[in-house]
Parts: sequence; C-alpha cells; structure tokens
Amino acid sequence: MLMISPRWDLLPADEAATTRLAAALGLDPTIARLLCQRGFSDPELAGRFLHPSLEHLHDPMLLADMSVAVDRILAAIARKERIAIHGDYDVDGVTSTVILRRALELLGADVMHFIPERLRDGYGLQPAAIERLHADGIALVVSVDCGIRGADAARRARELGVDLIITDHHEPDAELPPALAVINPKRRDCTYPDKHLAGVGVALKLVQALCRTSGRERWLPGFIKVAAIGTLADVVPLVGENRVIAKVGLELLTRGPHKIGLRALLDVSGLSGKTIDSYHVGFMLAPRVNAAGRMSTPDIATRLLLAQDESMAEEVRQLAQQLDGENVRRQAEEAEILAAAKKIVQTDPEVGARSILVVAGDGWHRGVIGIVASKLVDAFHRPAIVLSIEDGVAQGSCRSIPRFDMLGALERCAPILVRFGGHKQAAGLALEASRVREFRAAVNAVADETLGPEDLIPRLRIDGGLTFRGITGDVAAGVLSLAPFGAGNPRPVFAARRVEIVDGPRKLKERHLKMALKQDGRIFRAVAWRAAERHDYLTEHKAALDVAFSLEQNQYNGQTTVELTVADLKKSESEDFRI
Repeated sequence: MLMISPRWDLLPADEAATTRLAAALGLDPTIARLLCQRGFSDPELAGRFLHPSLEHLHDPMLLADMSVAVDRILAAIARKERIAIHGDYDVDGVTSTVILRRALELLGADVMHFIPERLRDGYGLQPAAIERLHADGIALVVSVDCGIRGADAARRARELGVDLIITDHHEPDAELPPALAVINPKRRDCTYPDKHLAGVGVALKLVQALCRTSGRERWLPGFIKVAAIGTLADVVPLVGENRVIAKVGLELLTRGPHKIGLRALLDVSGLSGKTIDSYHVGFMLAPRVNAAGRMSTPDIATRLLLAQDESMAEEVRQLAQQLDGENVRRQAEEAEILAAAKKIVQTDPEVGARSILVVAGDGWHRGVIGIVASKLVDAFHRPAIVLSIEDGVAQGSCRSIPRFDMLGALERCAPILVRFGGHKQAAGLALEASRVREFRAAVNAVADETLGPEDLIPRLRIDGGLTFRGITGDVAAGVLSLAPFGAGNPRPVFAARRVEIVDGPRKLKERHLKMALKQDGRIFRAVAWRAAERHDYLTEHKAALDVAFSLEQNQYNGQTTVELTVADLKKSESEDFRI
C-alpha cells in the first residue's frame, strides 16, 4: 500500500481485439484483454508470450562483436592462456560471473574470477584491477555487467598487452572503450532486436554463442536458472528474451535437481521443495546474494553458487548461513538509515520541498543506500538520491520514477560530479562532500524543467473492472499464466465497486491488515500489506468501498483457493475509477 493515496488510472481496452484474441486462443475474455493491453493482440505473439521456450532466444551472433569475442575466448582455451572474468558485486554481476565461469570451465579453460568489493575497490572496471590481473598472469579479461564506461581500464589493458572483452548492459558513453570486443545491445551501432537484457542476459548470450560454436547447445538449460535469478533481481522489463529467461528459469529452479551450492541457497531461504516464483527471487533469494556484496564480500555468494562438489557440504552450509547472517545485518542497517533519511525529508524544507529528494548522512553504509533510495521513492513518489559521506567524499545511489530520466539529469550535472553511471531509473555517483548543496540545487533545477505536480502524484494502474462473480478458477489460472510479473509486465490489478468488509479489518503483525470482502453474495479473504495505518478509515467506511486488488492462488492441504491482495481501498462515491 502506498503511503500517499494514489490516483486510479483505468487502462483503455480494445474490445474488438480482445474478442478476436479470446476466440483465436480459446481464452477467457479477461485474460485476452490483459494480453491486448500488454501489446500482444496478435495470436502468434500472444502464444509465444504465454508459452516461452529456449527456441525463442535470438541468435547470439546478432550482437555486435560477438564473433570476435567467441573466437578470442576459444583461442585462449586452446592455447591454455589464463582468463579472468571481472564481475560486479550485485546479484546481476554475481550470477553473470557464475554462469560464464562455469561455461568456460566446462570448455576446459584456465579461468578465475575477480569481483571488486564495494567499499575497497569501488564500482566498475578500474585500471587498478587490470594491473592486478596482469600481475597474476592473465592474458584475457572478460567483464560482465560492467565496463561500458571503463575507457581508462580499457586503455590500461591495451598498454599492458591484456586483451579485454566487455559485456555489459548499462548505457554507453558517446565513444565505446577501446577494448578488443564490446558486447552490449545498447551500443548505438548494434542492431540486436532485444535491447533490454540484464547484465546476466548479455553474459548468457555469450555462453549461448560459446555452446553453439563448440557443439554443446545441450548445456544451455543448465545456465538458465542462475540467469533467471539475476534477471529478476535486476528489474529489467520481463518481455522478450528476459521473459524466456525468467519463466523457463523459474520452472527449472522449481523442478531441480540442483548443484549443492544452489541447493543450499534455496534451503537457507526456506524454498526447498516449493514452487518458486518472481516474489521468492526478489524478496528471498536475491537479497541474500546481494547482502554479500553490500555488507562484506561478494565472493561469499559467488563461491556458494559455483559449488558443485557434494563433498563440500559443510563448507557450503557455512557459506549459506553466512549469507543469511549478512542479510539480517543488511536489514538492520537499512532500517536505521531509512528512518534517518525519512526524518530529514519530513523536517528539512530544503530537502523535502523539492522534486528530487537528495539526502546525505555521515558514514551511512554504502551497501544499503540504494535500497533506502528505492524505499524513499515508494514512500514519497519522487526521485531520490541517498548519499553517504566519508573522508570528504559523498557517494550515492539514485532511484527514479517512470517520468524522470535520472541518468540524463546526472549528465546535465556532470561538472559537479567526480563520476556517475547507470540507467534512466537507477544510477550511482560520487562528488565532493562540500558540493552536496550545489548538486541538490542543480539536479532539482533539471527536474523542475521536466516534472510538474501531476508527475509527482502516485498512480495506480487498473487493468479493468472485475466483479467478484467474475473471479473464477479459469480467470485466476489465466492470470497466473502471465507470470512472472515485474517491470514491463506488471501484476494485473482489478477494481471492484461497492464492496463490503464483512470480517475485520484486523491488524497482522502491527503492519498489515487482514479482512474478508463481500460483493454480490461472494466473499474472498484479502490482505492489505503495510496498510495498518488505514485501519480506522476502513473500519469507518467498511459498508461500501471501492477496492483495487490482484488475484493470488493459495495452496493448502492440497486445496487451491483464490485470495485477494489489496492494492488500495477508498470510500465508494465516484462512478469513475479516475479519482
């Protein structure tokens, strides 16, 4: 539930297209409408969306520089040259490192990996790392999920005679780094049809190309499930190849069997034997993998996911427990910093009255400020930049709202910044601590040119009206067939008018609300997460409420029931969902 009451936006629907698609594929009209709203009115495209398979992956050789990279890697393997994979410390970077290292090992490579530590090494591909790898006898470096803005590192590699292959998905500069090969679908000269792969998606394309070239295509499914974890964690649009990776990967994660490392991660997350969905990855698996890089060293997670030898059971168990402990520590740090950041927003007009929230604190743990920025966006529906100040330097994480290009704003503020990079919706930066106020004014000046009051009002996307009589098993199963949900494929939200609360609302763990909702004689159990502060309002208006909700299937003792997850409730008074 949003802290600020959202405006409900009812999405338009092409009824004629809905009718045609429902007839062509034998779908319930509610599901056909959802597909049309997501751009899949063509029966063939809709069928591919509903039933993605590995056959739907594009030819990896369509990526610019892929053939150069494959030839160089295979030559290095043949000549027994030492290869290093340079990763990144988040889930996307760790999973990218794991799948590429495993693929190269299977092909007989002499390969090691290096992942920078957040607090010691900083972000991205740095000249110092190239020098370190060169000193270790590395002849070829392959970066994953980083490097697209690593021109200095690429030049240093060239000076040292180290071949560098960059694979990345972040936005490139006007000029590409002078590497042997740069594989990034966002290259301006790259005609690859899918531009929105996660870093692990790009690494998977390299693995796919290596498997195909070496006649090992049967290996590919084994890499998909780890790639699915990174793809879902990186919040890329879940359409096209990302949907193939995510949906097929989740099925493989559920089905098993798994190597001992992945098995231990699932076990410590409480997911062994369960049907694994995007929620489990986003809120149970990914936070534990991320916690390693945020709180200590990403090598804990990397070693765990690389573990294959059954004799390593005790070591693997300890690594998994270590991840779990780091995640608990991350949660505590995050809660403390979030409370301090919210207090600044609510008490300092210089911060809270602006379109972009720029908050700073001394010694805030840099491993969690990105999560804090995301939670500030959720709470205040404004772009947020959270800065940690230490030794005269402010290092920060930025998160944005759909209507604001954060990376573009940082480019406008480049003279103030020491470095920056990322995406339109998420970025990182560093600047001198003495210039924080100057930066706050500058980035807000950019925002004031492009953001108006309407842009800062949270909006709740309503896919359509759905009466309780219309909630059938077929509809609930049809909604589930659209999963996994996330960016680019949001979980469908429906609206029902004049609904009565017939049981509750009751507080759950002092944060949530449980209730039973009734409309036209049908009753459904419902949960409104993080909505405890609305208890009195809902109690007062419980006789007639408009409810925005999504459908969940709950399995218990072999029985499947449909329950509602409440996105918003408000007093029934308007005939229009656009309030």
